Amino acid sequence: MTHYGKLRLGVNIDHVATVRNARGGARPDPVRAALLAIEAGADGITAHLREDRRHIRDEDMRRLKEAISKPLNFEMAATEQMLDIALSVAPHACCLVPEKRTERTTEGGLDVVGGFAYLKPFVAELGRAGVRVSLFIEPEAEALEAAVALGAPVVELHTGAWCHAIETGEAARGQGEFERLRTAARKAASLGLECHAGHGLDFDTARLIVGFPEIVELNIGHFLIGEAIFVGLAESVRLMRKAMDEGRAAVAV
Repeated sequence: MTHYGKLRLGVNIDHVATVRNARGGARPDPVRAALLAIEAGADGITAHLREDRRHIRDEDMRRLKEAISKPLNFEMAATEQMLDIALSVAPHACCLVPEKRTERTTEGGLDVVGGFAYLKPFVAELGRAGVRVSLFIEPEAEALEAAVALGAPVVELHTGAWCHAIETGEAARGQGEFERLRTAARKAASLGLECHAGHGLDFDTARLIVGFPEIVELNIGHFLIGEAIFVGLAESVRLMRKAMDEGRAAVAV
């Protein structure tokens, strides 16, 4: 019988800061959002400190670390400046992600194969500091094998291509991307990697992806903050937790 472990939900609060920064001032406060998300059932909080500080700011990261009782996942580009900040904040985990200043959101997985030599010291230094390193990657065997060689204990599979295909009604491409994710999740487990997933997920896609027993954590942000406009953040998080639990229960029989 397939073993299904605990399923965690990480809530990304970046876009609470986006709304704050659009007007200036201190509200809405991403730290307040993080506390509310945890109270509603989030198992951790994710925040991406971008190089251009378009949403989360340095002080937000420090305040989050001090205020929340659950793990903080610090998303960052592999740069010396971000490494210094991460070592200062000392979050539970750091997820290394690709970053382009012109992109609206992260557009794909980190090139862990082509960037192997460059990434190696970042993974090593964070690990020595006791920070759990995750790599945000495409669901490909070569990327998974590179993650193992880099010494990262965790990978987060980029679900964006699959979610986009579902959203645009491209059934054949969507099914192909879904199978690619399934194969990658199995490969990750076989390599001893902890497997997370994220990007573009909503209630329906989250309910489906948690059918992979290897997936132990979803990280979701933009959709939850968007839903919060209509139902409130606490209810948005509760509904996502419910969708995830329903999806896992449907296959764990």
